[in-house]
Amino acid sequence: MKTVNQHGWLFVLPVLLLVAFNALVPLMTVVNYSVQETFGNNQFFWVGLRWFEEILQSERFHAALGRQMLFTVTILIIEIPLGVAIALAMPRRGFWVPVCLVLMSLPLLIPWNVVGAMWNIFTLPDIGLLGYTLNNVLGIDYNMTQDPLAAWITVIVMDVWHWTSLVVLLSYAGLISIPEAYYQAAKIDGASNWSVFRHIQLPKMKRVLTIAVLLRFMDSFNIYTEPFVLTGGGPGNSTTLLSIDLVKVALGQFDLGPAAAMSLIYFAITLAVSWLFYTLMTRDDR
Repeated sequence: MKTVNQHGWLFVLPVLLLVAFNALVPLMTVVNYSVQETFGNNQFFWVGLRWFEEILQSERFHAALGRQMLFTVTILIIEIPLGVAIALAMPRRGFWVPVCLVLMSLPLLIPWNVVGAMWNIFTLPDIGLLGYTLNNVLGIDYNMTQDPLAAWITVIVMDVWHWTSLVVLLSYAGLISIPEAYYQAAKIDGASNWSVFRHIQLPKMKRVLTIAVLLRFMDSFNIYTEPFVLTGGGPGNSTTLLSIDLVKVALGQFDLGPAAAMSLIYFAITLAVSWLFYTLMTRDDR
């Protein structure tokens, strides 16, 4: 009978304890604030579920959540098919493989605040290259600082530019792991390119695509830095996503109780939808 050595967990245990400590302490602090009211001087008053009720009944919260869901759904609809298409077009061998991989990796290396600042300057209607070109060369009335639709399109295009590379790299990793024998068998059977993609490539990429969908959902649903630096949530509240609204409540208004309740609801929604994605995409595996 084979004996399984579990001593390897001893090397990982310190890291697990450190991560658990760093996660549990802030979480318990947020839970503490979510059920109490404070007026300063470290004085707290028990309010129970009052903040949760106010947040769930708030039109402001529903509007911010709607904008957040619209943004996330749009991002997933664009980035997942686009990333797979680019991965399919990339070479499998030769000199251009490392070149393509490096080019795809470059946007992921740029810090989030730099991405927002870069696109802010790039899209300004008077001095930005894109803004000046659209307004003065192509004759398109573009001003993301005043037009909500232009601001939305700019935020989405910025995120697509920044994060599609992640989907590309994951999809490409799934593609190069497919044995050449599958393609040879398909060629002998006279399968079309669509049949090869549908019956060979897509099933073999299912696991990496599951990871890509989960990562892009969680990141896009909790995005803050890039749109905040780019638009500040404006014009008006048109690009005030749930994460930006949460920071405004917590730091701008300093309403710690409602902000804590909102963050826990936010956290619960993220977990629930992530679990739903994972369950649906791995249902056939079981």
